[in-house]
Amino acid sequence: MKQLLILSFAFLAVMGTHAQKADKSAYLMVYHKDADHSLHMALSYDSYTWTALNDDKPVINGDTIAVQHGIRDPHIFRGPDGGFYLAMTDLNIWGSTAAAEREGHKNVKVYRNTEWERDGKKYGWGNNRGLVLMKSFDLIHWTRTNLDFSALTCATGVTDMHGNPVPWSEVGCVWAPETVYDYEAGHLLVHFTTRMKTGVNMIYYIYMNDDFTQMLSEPKLLFEAPLNANGVPSYGVIDSDIIHVGNTYHLFYVSHEKTATVKHATASVITGPYQMDDKYDDGETQGHEAPNCWQRQGEDKWVVMFDNYSRHPHNFGFVETTDFQKFNMIGYFDADESPMKRTNFSEQKHAAVAPLTVKEAKQLEKYWAKKK
Repeated sequence: MKQLLILSFAFLAVMGTHAQKADKSAYLMVYHKDADHSLHMALSYDSYTWTALNDDKPVINGDTIAVQHGIRDPHIFRGPDGGFYLAMTDLNIWGSTAAAEREGHKNVKVYRNTEWERDGKKYGWGNNRGLVLMKSFDLIHWTRTNLDFSALTCATGVTDMHGNPVPWSEVGCVWAPETVYDYEAGHLLVHFTTRMKTGVNMIYYIYMNDDFTQMLSEPKLLFEAPLNANGVPSYGVIDSDIIHVGNTYHLFYVSHEKTATVKHATASVITGPYQMDDKYDDGETQGHEAPNCWQRQGEDKWVVMFDNYSRHPHNFGFVETTDFQKFNMIGYFDADESPMKRTNFSEQKHAAVAPLTVKEAKQLEKYWAKKK
């Protein structure tokens, strides 16, 4: 790796202690909202009923941590050191007045005169350059690092129609980052969606240091759609999610072969190669994205949660599995006969879930009750 612009900050002070070794029996959900492009959190003590912290107001304002003054696609991961690793897309899709009002959002803050940060014809919808990475041991005091992938001078592995290498300065997007731990490599691994200019979306990965402040490797390809006759992926894939169960790594992702659809693939090594699972079916017929797989603690039961962006009003869908062979649809938030409930929030987008202890959850509730 040759160059990368990295801005590191102490976001408040890191005062927390390492997480307790007690059994995890509470859950934390992180999500964003289009209305404020900020980080929101919700808690559950049974993994079925969820209550937002801070009355569903932001717990961290996106305009205070992101280059584009807004974040999207937050993902929370609990590392082997007990720390919480928060990875987010640095992107504000309502940065201009015209873009916000077109989607019915009034009175938003305006940060630029153009719809996108860069030329939309050249770099595509929602173009951005980087990620926001944060670490905490108590979910209150954080350190922060901003990554700018357009500053990289290493090879992208992508060539244009004339066979010329496309540099990272021409990156079209860096979306939906997620963090896992590669026990064989002994490092944190962050995987994310990217493309060059308006090309095909693929999944890349990098290794990060334990402090979540420095890249340890150049970005490499993790997963792409099958290649066509021209050696180019035949469609785009986005929103990767990886969970390790037994001896298998399960990759959930969104295929844009037709309507945006959540798909499943497996591998014996975290970096692949991944074998597509043609049998996976989550029962959702409309466009959906942002899969996140998490375990119900104390049970051999895993949930795949996804974002039903095509439904009105906006909602999440949930399926359960015990063997990653059969996935049973259990409905949507607050739907009749669905066990999944919200008590005080709505319009959540692109969420992720991590385990907590009851003590940690109570401390977090107490903190935000005092802030309120």
